[in-house]
Amino acid sequence: MGSDVTSFASLAPIFPEMAIAIGAVVLLLVGVVINKERSIGISYAAIVLLLVVAALTMFQGQDGILFNGTFIADGFSRYMKALVLGGSAFALMLALPNAVEQGVHKFEYAVLVLLATLGMMMMVSANDLMTLYVGLELQSLALYVVAAIKRDDSRATEAGLKYFVLGALSSGMLLYGASMVYGFTGTTNLPAILAQITAEGRSIGLIFGLVFLLAGVAFKISAVPFHMWTPDVYEGAPTPVTALFATAPKVAAMALMVRLVSNTFAPIAHDWQQILIFLSIASMVLAAFAAIGQKSIKRLIAYSSIGHVGFALVGLSAANQGGVEGVAIYMAIYVTMTIGMFACLLSLRTENGEIENIEDFAGVAQTRPYVAAIMAVVMFSLIGMPPLAGFFAKWHVFLAAIDAQLYLLAVIGVLASAVSAFYYLRIVKLMYFDEPRQTFAAVPNELGIIMGISGFLLVTYYFTVGGALAGVAHMAAGSLF
Repeated sequence: MGSDVTSFASLAPIFPEMAIAIGAVVLLLVGVVINKERSIGISYAAIVLLLVVAALTMFQGQDGILFNGTFIADGFSRYMKALVLGGSAFALMLALPNAVEQGVHKFEYAVLVLLATLGMMMMVSANDLMTLYVGLELQSLALYVVAAIKRDDSRATEAGLKYFVLGALSSGMLLYGASMVYGFTGTTNLPAILAQITAEGRSIGLIFGLVFLLAGVAFKISAVPFHMWTPDVYEGAPTPVTALFATAPKVAAMALMVRLVSNTFAPIAHDWQQILIFLSIASMVLAAFAAIGQKSIKRLIAYSSIGHVGFALVGLSAANQGGVEGVAIYMAIYVTMTIGMFACLLSLRTENGEIENIEDFAGVAQTRPYVAAIMAVVMFSLIGMPPLAGFFAKWHVFLAAIDAQLYLLAVIGVLASAVSAFYYLRIVKLMYFDEPRQTFAAVPNELGIIMGISGFLLVTYYFTVGGALAGVAHMAAGSLF
């Protein structure tokens, strides 16, 4: 930083965050001045802003440490930020058709999503326990409002309230852990904590702090046993909001988890490895069995996302660079699959509105063959069938686990995948082999395009983007080690 005066150019690493912050404030003012309840221009502006910033982050991003070491921009944060921005942008796109019925037509929705995204970017770039918490709270507070944005709907209000109460609890746990870590190391700066642990070794207080810290983050990625809120919130919130919850915040919290364990707490890997292995096995197994009995499609998606967090944690449990690479690849493919799945879900509409139950998928293939085909591709990819992208995602994380000699973990993961195949295949069976029960409305163009992109990427992953993604993930993981 040099002198007291900070030149604008030296702030280059934080330009993406500045762009999103300024954009959110400007759009908020524009929305207030226009003073219409629905302003589609603001949604489009927010989407363009997110995509432009994502492109700049990927291709023009500067690395560096700012603000007395509280903010870090490196290869890993750039990769994860691009994912977060992309996930938020596509979640906003999914909200464009029939927004009024979903309750997400208010201009504040796009502004809140931008602010939540800003919080996620701060989380990904946090280099200090304080910035970590500030980013997390900025994200959470915006998302609490977004969950309940459909004010006249009792289920959405309930979802927002549940998310708020449990989210406050998790924030408290995270803060308690952070204060323990601060108390036993004497600093909140992550590299300084690393140096302190390397010098002093582990202490029981530090381990307690680590446990609470990881519990708080595990809540945000909804790993078992901190998953209680997920099915209720996913079911109650409007579907485009659920699409947002299932993508960007998961990536940001996972990035936070990766930075904490594989960098800051690397010297006590043996301690956090046990925690992560437990979280991973519990998430995979519980999600595989709990989803079998679900009737509501959004609850099924919730358990599916809990399971996928478990699979991503398999890679992280390996405690090596290959594992972090696997997590990076897994999150990218997971976001693609989830966006594709929600595009399919939102495009299937009957005269009563959107479909709620799994039974409503009956006979989709006869009337809407395109949607059924993309949905089937996404389902097979979620199972992890080769040659689809989902197979390579699981391949990378299981490979890392086997390199680290966690054979039992990998075997349990594969078995959980086999169990989960049942409820994914059930949807395919309903779509292709059952008689239609109702007629479906025409598919909006935006959703058709998003479905096409995601289906194309999942099918041709190995031949098109697979090598490039693996290379980028390798560079991103390398910046942490």
